[in-house]
Formats: sequence, structure tokens, C-alpha cells
Amino acid sequence: MKVLNKYFFLTIFIGISTVVSAKIVPNSLFSNHAVLQRGVVVPVWGSGSDGEAVTVEFNGQKKETKTVDGKWLVKLNAMQYGGPYTLKITGENVLEVEDIYVGEVWVCSGQSNMERQLGPRPPQPLIADWEKERDNANYPLIREYYVPITTSDEPLEDIGSKWEVCSPESVKEWSAVGYFFARDLYKALNVPIGMLFTAVGGTPVEYWTSRSGLENHPALKKVVEDYDKALMAFPKQLAKYKRDGSKGDAPKNPAEARHTYGHFNAMISPLLHYAIKGVIWYQGESNQHNSELYPTLLSNMIFDWRSNWGIGEFPFLYVQVAPFKNMKPEIREAQRITLNRTYNTAMIVTTDCGDASDVHPPNKQPVGYRLSLAARALAYKEKIEYSGPMYETIEIAGNKVILHFSHTGKGLTAKEGALKGFVIAAEDKNFVEAEAKIVGTTVEVTGKNLQNPVAVRYGWANVPDVNLFNKDGLPASPFKTDLD
Repeated sequence: MKVLNKYFFLTIFIGISTVVSAKIVPNSLFSNHAVLQRGVVVPVWGSGSDGEAVTVEFNGQKKETKTVDGKWLVKLNAMQYGGPYTLKITGENVLEVEDIYVGEVWVCSGQSNMERQLGPRPPQPLIADWEKERDNANYPLIREYYVPITTSDEPLEDIGSKWEVCSPESVKEWSAVGYFFARDLYKALNVPIGMLFTAVGGTPVEYWTSRSGLENHPALKKVVEDYDKALMAFPKQLAKYKRDGSKGDAPKNPAEARHTYGHFNAMISPLLHYAIKGVIWYQGESNQHNSELYPTLLSNMIFDWRSNWGIGEFPFLYVQVAPFKNMKPEIREAQRITLNRTYNTAMIVTTDCGDASDVHPPNKQPVGYRLSLAARALAYKEKIEYSGPMYETIEIAGNKVILHFSHTGKGLTAKEGALKGFVIAAEDKNFVEAEAKIVGTTVEVTGKNLQNPVAVRYGWANVPDVNLFNKDGLPASPFKTDLD
């Protein structure tokens, strides 16, 4: 993966086929091979000389504007899918951007499990069947705009990247989850797919939320206050380190490290005007230390992105972290809770495709496929089951607990044997192994010699051993019925 920092000035490759004394420049999002979102108004923007007249022509449309304060923007009318088209931009100079398609555009973001490319990344395990997947990646109508890894104290307007066409040569550097999602969605829709890839390993959700989005939330404003205090304290810390001739590690400038709201400024802000259909998100590992706050952090980030994009409550599809020996169940529960707090979202469960010994499981194909199912259901209104069973309510009947679920699909099933992974407790909250059986669309749970049960948990382990699915082949999310 390519890495930049905020002090590195890029020579922007905008994929222009004709440039004459260039004064009018489109944002790098509008470069050769771009995909524009179908069915909605599409903003197109860039920079130029103040007062300069700008004409944008695309797919039979012609829009005119003037540059103000060095910036220009036009809005193309909603279009059906198709292409290839040429985007012609005329000012004092004339630019032509080629091989542009109209289709579906998704943001692909998160941390290392989203960032993980299809090709090798030692010492991480190889992606399952990666060479076969690479060799079969002949999808010229799938394209990716890669946002380089960087951070900034202030919002950036253009990251200076370019679009790339999917091929066996290019795909090995693409996000494995992002590629599998795009491929499976393309197969279902048969329209061009564009991915805005912007992910960084090891990043908590705070790094992806705007400063105002954190400041304006009563429970989260302390995150910004603590960062500001660290900034103010740094000069004195550095001076003391130099004065005392200290040995060991020097204090780090918080502004030069990955920091609160820094990735939002550098890696989300440049994308904000771009017309999109929705977001896929795989993150959570770096927030397991504060899982109790994570539902607030993630739901607030979703609200923040939607507010900043200004195109309504677009679908936000996220992946529940996979089983791993050091990944506590509380973070999965936090992600499940987030689902109940946010509108037009889906959570992809991965209990059956983790790796107990590695936080980066190699089985990424099911993750991409399940994301595509959720997209088809939420974004494109297909009448399909897109989620595994989700715990809804608990019913106590004597010494038996009856669990009710949503997303039962064609019915509940125990994969490969009797149901497992359930524990049960009385008021003392001493959880013991339970017996569970499927009864219609419910699960009945009892405990041997246990009287007056009050709570049940499912998959409540770092590496849950579970097998509750719906008959559509999708696994149930781990959960707990008790609130403390």
C-alpha cells in the first residue's frame, strides 16, 4: 500500500488526454476510467483562475459556470448507466477525460481487514485462492479510485490520485474484501462498479470522524479536548527532553501521527461531494479497548458522514469483527448494538470465516459476498435475505428461555450437528453451558439443573464455537440478553 504524509506534495496525475496551457483543472476524482453514480445529480468540480468561464460537456449534457475563489462546480443531471463517455471541460484551456462510465459507486473504508490487498502481505496469511482469484479478475467495468494513506489537521480538497481498471495485473493490490464485494455486486447488477477505496490499518473510529462531529456530541467531545491538550503539551515535553538530554524515545508530535479526525480530513473530506450509492466498512479491532463507547462512536461517525455528504441516509454496510484469540466478545456486541441504533445499515457476521491465530483471516470471499447481498437488499431493494438471524427478544417460561429472532429467512438451522454456543444463567449471573433447540423460528434454551433462568448468551467468547444459521446460509450474530 502506498503511504503519504501531509507534507508531501503530489504531482497530480489527472488522466487528461489534451492539456493546453492548463488553467482549468478537474479534481482528480474526474480522471480517466472514472465511474459516476447513476440515477442522481452528479457534481463535477475543480479549480481555475478567478472569474474564468467553465463549460462542462458529458453524455449529451452541457453545463456552464464561472470560477469563484479559484474553484468551480457544475451539476450533471441524473443519468442511466452506460459508457464509455468523454468528459470535456473548456475554459481558457480544453481538457478531455476519457473512458468514463455511469454505474454504481461505493466507498470502501475501515482498517486493516479492509485494507488487506488480494496479493501477498507477509507475514499475514495468503488470501484464500488468491492466485486463482487474481487470474480470473477480468472485469474492465469495475474500477477503483485509491486514496493514499495520509493524515491532516485541516480538511483536504484533492488527494491527487487516479482511477484504475480491474485486471489480473491491477487487482492484486486492491482490497480483497472490496474486490469481492464489487465483483459479486457487478455479477448481480451487470452495471459498472466504482470503488472509492480509503482505509488504514490500526485506526480507531475516532480518526475517521470530523472534528465537529466529535465536538458536537456530548459523550465524545472529550476525545477532541484530550487531543488539543496533547498538542499544547508537546512543545514543553520536547523542550524538556532536549534540555535534560534524555535517552530513549523522544515525545511524538500528535499532529504528525495518525490522530483524532486526521484521516477524516485527509481521506474522507476529498471525497465528500462525489455522488455515491453507499459505504462498506470493516473496522472495530482498534476499538475493542473501549467497546462500551463503540456504539456511540460508530453511530456518530455514520451520522457525521451522512451529514457531510449531504445526500441523505445512504446505506452503510459494516462487517462484524471475526473470531480471534485476542478479540473480546464485547466488541462484537457493540457492533450488534450499533445496528439497532442506526437506520439503513446492515451488519455482516463472520463467525464462520475467522482465524483464531490471526486477526487477518484469509477467507475474505464470504465477507465480500455477504456485503453484496446487503447492498442488493438495502440499496437496490431486492427481496432477498441478506442477514443471518439477529436476536430480538427474550421470553422466560418457567425454567426455559425462548429466544426470538429477526432475519430467520427460510427458517433456522443448526449447521453440522446440534446447536452449540449457548450459555444460560440465573440471577447470580453464573453462566453455564446450555442445551438449545430450534422450535419454529425460535430457539429454546435450558440449563441442566438450573432453576429460574434470567439470561442467555450466544457465542460469548473470543473465538466463538457456534453454528446457528438461517437456511439461507447466513450465520447468527453472537449476542447477550443481559444488559450488564
